[in-house]
Amino acid sequence: MSRTALRICPLCEATCGLTLTIEGTRITHARGDRDDVFSQGFICPKGASFGAVDSDPDRLRTPLVRRDGELREATWEEAFDAVAAGIRPVVERHGPHSVGVVLGNPNVHTMAGALYPPVLLAGLGTRSVFTASTVDQMPKHVSSGLLFGDANAIPVPDLDRTGHLLLIGANPLESNGSLCTAPDFPGKLKALKARGGTLVVIDPRRTRTAKLADRHIAVRPGTDALLLAAMTQVLFEEGLTEPAPHVQGVEELADAIREFTPEAVAEACDVEADAIRALARDLAAAPAAAVYGRIGSCTVPHGTLASWLVDVLNILTGNLDRPGGALFPQAATDKTPRPAGPGRGFALGRWHSRVSRHPEAKGELPLSALAEEIDTATEEGEPVRALIAVAANPVLSAPDGDRLDKALDSLDFMVSVDPYLNETSRHADVVLPPPPPSQSPHHDFAFNTLAVRNQVRYTRPAVPLEPGRMAETEILSRLILAVTGMHGADPAAVDQMVIDQTLGKAVTEPHSPVHGGDPRELAARLGGDTGPERRLDMMLRLGPYGDGFGVRPDGLSLDKLLAHPHGIDLGPLEPRLPQPLKTRSGRVELLPGPIADDLPRLRAALAERPEGLVLVGRRHLRSNNSWMHNVPALTGGSNRCTLHIHPEDAERLGVEDGAAVRVKGAGGEVTAPAEVTDAIRRGVVSLPHGWGHNRPGTRLSHASTDPGVNVNQLLDGRLLDPLSGNAVLNGVPVEVTPETGPEASAVTEKLTALT
Repeated sequence: MSRTALRICPLCEATCGLTLTIEGTRITHARGDRDDVFSQGFICPKGASFGAVDSDPDRLRTPLVRRDGELREATWEEAFDAVAAGIRPVVERHGPHSVGVVLGNPNVHTMAGALYPPVLLAGLGTRSVFTASTVDQMPKHVSSGLLFGDANAIPVPDLDRTGHLLLIGANPLESNGSLCTAPDFPGKLKALKARGGTLVVIDPRRTRTAKLADRHIAVRPGTDALLLAAMTQVLFEEGLTEPAPHVQGVEELADAIREFTPEAVAEACDVEADAIRALARDLAAAPAAAVYGRIGSCTVPHGTLASWLVDVLNILTGNLDRPGGALFPQAATDKTPRPAGPGRGFALGRWHSRVSRHPEAKGELPLSALAEEIDTATEEGEPVRALIAVAANPVLSAPDGDRLDKALDSLDFMVSVDPYLNETSRHADVVLPPPPPSQSPHHDFAFNTLAVRNQVRYTRPAVPLEPGRMAETEILSRLILAVTGMHGADPAAVDQMVIDQTLGKAVTEPHSPVHGGDPRELAARLGGDTGPERRLDMMLRLGPYGDGFGVRPDGLSLDKLLAHPHGIDLGPLEPRLPQPLKTRSGRVELLPGPIADDLPRLRAALAERPEGLVLVGRRHLRSNNSWMHNVPALTGGSNRCTLHIHPEDAERLGVEDGAAVRVKGAGGEVTAPAEVTDAIRRGVVSLPHGWGHNRPGTRLSHASTDPGVNVNQLLDGRLLDPLSGNAVLNGVPVEVTPETGPEASAVTEKLTALT
């Protein structure tokens, strides 16, 4: 007999509510939850394929431990014994920084991935921390930290109420949104147009989103910051500024940006000066408008400046922190709001990487530097000798995977928390596989801080934990104990430690609803069946909507949330300034020192012109980085690893549609089939991210049948945005030539078979 259960989808940032049909313990169908307070029934192909993702036969079901050079199945006890025996001696002999930690993108999509890595990093005390953020959104964190004093204070466009939306480097019809959590992003854009609003898209490709736009500007890749700077200059020149309150540095910014006129940037951007002026004027004239930039404007040489200028435009037009503009969400598990006032501010470069001296940003070093931190000896500090990878596949996601592939083989020890034996985890000495998503609880700690409407939802596991499996929360708790010298202790001690520390601090804070209380008495009142649920209950009750442990009887708690299985709507985004500001001045600091110091580099870019082709990435609706290529329902059709090239460039180079081409960059070369299309501007080619499933030793049976190529192998890792350490993935020079050797025949045969 079948039954249904609710589940929040963990497969992209939209966080849609699902209704699952279950036969026994198998998910047989997934549809959108029509009663979900946030997504209201919307579903995309990834969510519809939840059952196929959940039941992928290649998912690991037991731990693997390397014995005699081979990964073999082991018990959980054997696996954690091996972790403790492998990591602790490295820490004791070479110090904590000799242990690297890599956190992949899926961590922000699971409850365990949000709760436990901070405890792991604090317990280890390592500065060798690398995450997917530095191949994605770190420029936005850095610009937010410098502007607002908090790297996680990211304003999002008020999609439901804006009248003018300018997107730069974003393609939400394929990505479902990013750093802007919005179920049915396509529907919201259509609703914007239906109510008479305007959609402007700036992108070198005519994406699905660009096709929907009222205006599409095909900017030259990598010049986003120049274009936005010129728009800012127009606002000042024409007296169109209406700065938001709580802002300082307006006059200083006007002077610093003066020379970036539309005429000065037009040739570099390949956008006419009149078009740039029109963009600025229309933005300023709109009653309510928002500028939103994403990965295309982050993964470029001036990614932090572009991210900063997105918010500068919102600030100068008066659209920051007002309905219909860009506002700061308020998540239910945010810390108790403190009174407005000066904070500690945000600092960059508190330490540096050992080899290339890259400054840290937000406590992280560039993922591009991981290989050299392992394989290069210097007089300063120990190299990374052991690695903990949690839901991370940097061999595919970081530049120059070939070098990293070799470096991982040289480690003294490596442990990977991953459901698959993939291109990275195949190097591990221990692989700890979490259960499939149906067997895990779900609450979106990170994405609710970026949601376009305030709401809160929680779903318990849809099916019981399969015998022999271990909950991801327990895996990470035991991992923390094993690597911090407490191997064998009760894993529940990790949650209890966090609860004791959090409540112990809360009772000392005058603005806390439990100020002056007894931490032990408060802990005894927490609800929930598990340690993670008790932590969620604590965060909800201390949070901005919480019951304060009885102080506000109508407030949130876990019990109240469980009584609302489709979630609780907390209302539209509201103006919050100056409360979110943590700058030393207590104001929005419009021209922070590191930004001002980087502007000369942007001025130098005014004279730069690419002589040949440049590369950009792309995303498909049925992919999420390298996750989804082992699921047959999410591959094939238009979701293929092909090189998009404009017809005029193809004719000039002698490239035919469907024929194999060789693409060469600073880090290497790959061969892929060409797809000739006028959806990309001249001088630009595009390869999708996340492919390259052709390395031996993996267990990805479907992905390996159509492996594609790793676009990041075209990069050598030297190109970084200096402020954030983010890899430059877009606007990178490449050479493209027709492939004529045996590899050309192989590619053509493969393409023919697939089509």
